[in-house]
Amino acid sequence: MASKTRWPATDATTAPELACPIFPVIDVVFSRWTTPILWSLHTFGRHRFVELERRIEGISPKVLTQRLRQLERDGLVVRTYHPEVPPRVEYEITELGHSLAPLFAYVAEWGTANLEQVERARRRYDGPAA
Repeated sequence: MASKTRWPATDATTAPELACPIFPVIDVVFSRWTTPILWSLHTFGRHRFVELERRIEGISPKVLTQRLRQLERDGLVVRTYHPEVPPRVEYEITELGHSLAPLFAYVAEWGTANLEQVERARRRYDGPAA
């Protein structure tokens, strides 16, 4: 028999990060631009900043810089500075970042299997006026 994960007991005054044990993981892994950055580095390997910026449509340089710094701080990305003329900086996913691959694969499988159903539910909910 499969074991059930027991979540901590909570009440109306419990902070969100305590009420939901996966909250910190969601915050680290599924922030707005984190997933496309990690996916790109995992799938296509080491990138320079401009290469990442081009690959991830819609991300601004400021946001890309912020997300890369956070991912480096979290240990999911490593930044390598090459003291050349002109200087070169490259980003690559760490082993810890690579360990997220099964999670991303599962989420992708779930999406393939279920997003059509989600879209149907949205159309039903929105009704004919939408």
